[in-house]
Amino acid sequence: MFDAHVHIIDPRFPLIENEGYLPDPYTIADYRRRMARFDIDGGAVVSGSFQGNDQSYLLAALGELGDNWVGVTNLHIDTSDAEIIDLNRAGVRAIRFNLKRGGGDIVGLTMLALRAYELAGWHVELYIDGSMLGSLEPVITKLPKLSIDHMGMSDDCLPYLLNLVDRGAKVKASGFGRVSMNIGAALRKIHTVNPEALMFGSDLPGTRAGRPFRNTDIDLIGDAVGSDLRRVLDDNARAFYGLPARVTRLADPDRTPPRATGESPTLRLPVADLAKQPAPDTLPLPIIDPRRRKRG
Repeated sequence: MFDAHVHIIDPRFPLIENEGYLPDPYTIADYRRRMARFDIDGGAVVSGSFQGNDQSYLLAALGELGDNWVGVTNLHIDTSDAEIIDLNRAGVRAIRFNLKRGGGDIVGLTMLALRAYELAGWHVELYIDGSMLGSLEPVITKLPKLSIDHMGMSDDCLPYLLNLVDRGAKVKASGFGRVSMNIGAALRKIHTVNPEALMFGSDLPGTRAGRPFRNTDIDLIGDAVGSDLRRVLDDNARAFYGLPARVTRLADPDRTPPRATGESPTLRLPVADLAKQPAPDTLPLPIIDPRRRKRG
């Protein structure tokens, strides 16, 4: 599996309070313990708003995690070409626009993104409230490579999101505890428009989320994408981040393998034809946190 969205919060490096919030430490050792039952063989370490433009933590994390891991970083719009090239050598592969928490100069960020793409082939990872997608679509469509964090956050954004997916954007199947949407239905629609679009991410440790990643989130993805589960858990992200495809090995009996079915892989369906498809007979039940059930 390739975990395309992980936050490492190393107390050895500086943090910046954001909206009155500072996260607890979450080290590589913490992450490895939490995901020990899964066959994680790579991923993307994503910079959070509380890490600002600091690269020291990210370079340390990539150095420890190894070659199958890449970085997604926050950069100041005045970052030099030389720094981008140095970060690329260290394994950084994308810039994150945190418009949900950090805001910023969207025009300046876009120019930075185009420069980073020309220099190193980097893409942009966009963390944004779904309600903003429509208004920013003219700017977003100028970006040569793009992924959207946490499925765009809400059902309100889904029409805009599907248009972006139809044009090649990727979508993180992550952060299920922080979204306001019918997750199963959204996953199916995104996957139908482009089976290469979805990329699994645990979003651990789930800072400020309603709940962190659960092992059953993998089942939710599998229910939506069927026999394409390996694409979503591994292949799509590796291709997008420019890493070689993983060679299939015999399963480790102590690890949980991806579930597979005998179905044929999904074929791409243009978004204009999506509305013509019949609605599914059933919809997945919403995820219920037992701790939040009312007593009585």
